[in-house]
Amino acid sequence: MAATPVPTTEVITNGPSRITVERTTAPTEIVTSDAKLMVFDINDPSISPANFDQAHGAPLRVLHSPSAKLDVSKRSHEDMGFWHRSVDHTEVIFCVKGALRWETEIGTHVLKPGEALVIPRGIAHRSALDAESGEENILLEFKIADDVEYVGPQGAVKS
Repeated sequence: MAATPVPTTEVITNGPSRITVERTTAPTEIVTSDAKLMVFDINDPSISPANFDQAHGAPLRVLHSPSAKLDVSKRSHEDMGFWHRSVDHTEVIFCVKGALRWETEIGTHVLKPGEALVIPRGIAHRSALDAESGEENILLEFKIADDVEYVGPQGAVKS
């Protein structure tokens, strides 16, 4: 198979602005000394809340910034034994493995692999095991302080 040419077009984004730059070569050097790629495997057993098999199991925080956080949740044996309400963050929950039923003040949905659920800030919710839950249910929970607006394809959102 022939080698694919390395693109030389670079698109720089800043909010809604997009600038396209034609380069003579592909980027090859680090721009800042603090820049680094981070890779972690959410299937790694060490990335698991210590109390994942208990009703009060809290997710494990893996990334943190003032405006966004990323938690890994691995609920497998117990329903969330309480309601939770975040007044400072919208929660975007991605199901990676298994399935969990999410009960909220504004509706209920069984979240399956590949699906994302957006729970607006201020809405009470809880997760519970479902007939479709597996031995291990893995979720990524993004907590976002900024307002969140869906801008994807029309008709792709289930209600």
